[in-house]
Amino acid sequence: MGDSRNLEEQRREENGIVYFDRGTLTGRNGRRYDRYAIKTHFVEVGEDQAELVRKYVLPISRPGDVLAFGAKVMAMCTRNVKTKEEVKLGFFAKFMARFADINATGVGMHEPYKLQMVIDMCGLPRVLLAAFVSAVTRPFGVKGLFYKICGKGVGGIDGFYYRSSFERYKSLGLINPPNPVELCNALTKETGIPTVLMDANDIDQNQLGKCDTFPLTDDEIQDAMADNPSGQGDELTPLILIRPLDA
Repeated sequence: MGDSRNLEEQRREENGIVYFDRGTLTGRNGRRYDRYAIKTHFVEVGEDQAELVRKYVLPISRPGDVLAFGAKVMAMCTRNVKTKEEVKLGFFAKFMARFADINATGVGMHEPYKLQMVIDMCGLPRVLLAAFVSAVTRPFGVKGLFYKICGKGVGGIDGFYYRSSFERYKSLGLINPPNPVELCNALTKETGIPTVLMDANDIDQNQLGKCDTFPLTDDEIQDAMADNPSGQGDELTPLILIRPLDA
C-alpha cells in the first residue's frame, strides 16, 4: 500500500474528501467488498470521534456502507494515551529492550518506554516469563508467544516509536480503549453508520469490537479487511469505508 505510484492511481476525491480506492475483495462465502481508505488530518488527543465521521465519512458514504475505525485514532480521541513523563522508566525495561527481537516480540518491544508500559500493565514476573519463552522458542520459528503470555491487551499498546513518521508518536504511548463495543454503539447512534473498531496492520486485522447492529459477521469483517486497506501509518487513512456489493 505504501508505493507512491499505486497511491496516486488509487486516489479519488468526492465532495471535498480525499480517499484511496483499495479495490474489491471477495470473501470466503462469495460476498464482495469495495474498500475506501479515507484520508484525514493528524488526529490529536481529545478530538471528537463522531465529528471525524461526520466530516470525513458521511459526505461519501451510501446506504448499506459500514465503517472500520482505526484503534490508534480512537485511543487519541478517548485520551487512552501516556506521555514519556507519565511512564516511569525502570531498570528491567531499559535492560530487556536491548535484547528484544522485533520479529519475535513485535515492533516496539525494543522501545524501553513501550516495554515499561507492558510491565506496568502485566507485572514484571509475567513479562520476564514471556521474554524467556519467546527467546527459547525463537530458534524454532515460533512467534507471538510474548503477546500470548502477557495477554491483557498488550498487543494494543502502540507509540513511543522513534521511527514513526510523526513526531507526536515518538513521545506518546497509545492503549486500545477498554470499552470498544460501547464506543462503537455510541458512534453508530451519533452518526448512523455501523462501526467496528479495528487494530489492523500488515500481519493481523484484530477486531476489538463492533456495534450491536453491525450487519457483517466477524468472518466477513476479516474478509473485507484481509489486505489491511488502512495501509501504512503515514498515509493518514484510519477510517475505512466498507461497501458490501452483494449478499
